[in-house]
Amino acid sequence: MPRWKRRAHPAPMHDIVVEKTFTPEKCDRAVQQGDFVRYHYNGMFPDGKKFDSSYDRGTTYNVFVGRGQLIAGMDKALVGMCVNERSLVKIPPELAYGKNGYGDIIPPDSILHFDVLMLDIWNPEDKVQIQTYYKPEKCGRAVEVSDYVRYHYNGTLLDGTLFDSSHTRMRTYDTYVGIGWLIAGMDQGLLGMCVGEKRIITMPPSLGYGEHGDGSDIPAQASLVFDVVLLDLHNPKDEITVEVQSLPDSCPRKSKEGDFMRYHYNGTLLDGTFFDSSYSRNRTYDTYIGKGYVIAGMDQGLLGVCVGERRRITIPPHLAYGEEGTGTKIPGSAVLVFEVLIIDFHNPSDTVQITKEKPEQCGYTTKRGDFVKYHYNASLLDGTYIDSSHRYGKTYDVVLGAGQVIPGMEQGLMEMCVGEKRKLVVPPHLGYGERGVDGEVPGSAVLVFDIELFGVEEGLPEGYMFVWNEDVSPDLFKEMDRNKDLEVDPTEFSDYIQQQVNEGRGRLAPGFDPHRIIDSMYHNQDRNKDGKITEEEFKLKAEEAVAHDEL
Repeated sequence: MPRWKRRAHPAPMHDIVVEKTFTPEKCDRAVQQGDFVRYHYNGMFPDGKKFDSSYDRGTTYNVFVGRGQLIAGMDKALVGMCVNERSLVKIPPELAYGKNGYGDIIPPDSILHFDVLMLDIWNPEDKVQIQTYYKPEKCGRAVEVSDYVRYHYNGTLLDGTLFDSSHTRMRTYDTYVGIGWLIAGMDQGLLGMCVGEKRIITMPPSLGYGEHGDGSDIPAQASLVFDVVLLDLHNPKDEITVEVQSLPDSCPRKSKEGDFMRYHYNGTLLDGTFFDSSYSRNRTYDTYIGKGYVIAGMDQGLLGVCVGERRRITIPPHLAYGEEGTGTKIPGSAVLVFEVLIIDFHNPSDTVQITKEKPEQCGYTTKRGDFVKYHYNASLLDGTYIDSSHRYGKTYDVVLGAGQVIPGMEQGLMEMCVGEKRKLVVPPHLGYGERGVDGEVPGSAVLVFDIELFGVEEGLPEGYMFVWNEDVSPDLFKEMDRNKDLEVDPTEFSDYIQQQVNEGRGRLAPGFDPHRIIDSMYHNQDRNKDGKITEEEFKLKAEEAVAHDEL
């Protein structure tokens, strides 16, 4: 007859048994006596029958450890647990509810099993904990009390549960620091941060949302963890800051209020986020300064600059686009940084600046009506090449006062000797104006010309296109009327004038087409416009009541 073994009864428990079912890779903090914890649990008998569960109530169990607020076995089992650690805790009766049990729920002498998940640990002595995991190499300024900041954050509970994020709203959180606009822990945690710095700020509930939470996503008595990146920082008392990055070798003139300026810029937010650039449009930004045409901070930052200077202008929002921003690329309350290169500036009252280098001998000087021949090199005020007569292999020839060149050049060529060299600085209102020359000269550009006069032919008195070099023949009409038909036709007239010029008895205005001059003279003498001139129509200029430009 076979012998059956009697099943052995388990040995009685005299202490707790803790079986770790999940251990997190990282354990920044373990429960100690006196800590406050938040955890979830399922309470079961050894046969698996559940008698209690925090999950069923929809809220964690929140309690101090080691203060007798728990059964002794749980007080002991929780010590050493980490956040997100999960353990199966087996507690003997003497460390649970003993011989008395607990009402109708737990019978006397019951061994209890608890499946515990630790979610939060803090201590009444805790302060704000700050872990900086990125700090920029350069930190010109750190957050102080009463500063206004813009930052992004992810807010989680200590177990990693996300409760809020500015990133998901795609909008920074903007606020004053240290004056009670934030929970106390964040007020403290943001102090000393640099723009671009990233921090983990951990705070106990006493510095967060306390005993009641926020009523929705943040439970009562919850530690909070904020992963913060600071994007912007200023103080309402801030003025602009100017950092001169480079200066030209010479600076004959600095900008002042009322000047018109052309400059390039790159615009970024304080964290380096790009929002605009004149370079990307391949066109300078052109404006009056000190007159309210640009934001107040830029108006200030462009005063006192030199052509060719580079400077960084940092502008607080109250001197930029304020609380509203631009609605697109510039957020509200944003500090702006402009990297500026000054291309040129002028004042509407400016005249042509002339620097002269005269030859040793200077006889005749140019005047209105003279035909002049000169070479030039043209550039913008920043040295950018525009044009040169040398590349055409010949001088540039014009009649002064005839509107053949820009007004500034015409002024610069007056009273000049052959062989004289000049440097002309021409403001745009005496140059090519607001429109410039498409593809060559930008609008509102100051121009610089290096010129040298190579030749001059004296012009005629103002109002004359032809003058006699000797006394006029008393038989002038008869001399012109070669076929003696008592009429002068265009050919007779033209041939006669050309003959006088060739023989030195008369002179046409230099620099103009002689055929067009003679044709104009003829038509002015042909009073009745019948294509011929009679003796009655024919008059010298000096004999006319109303002056004509011919004879």
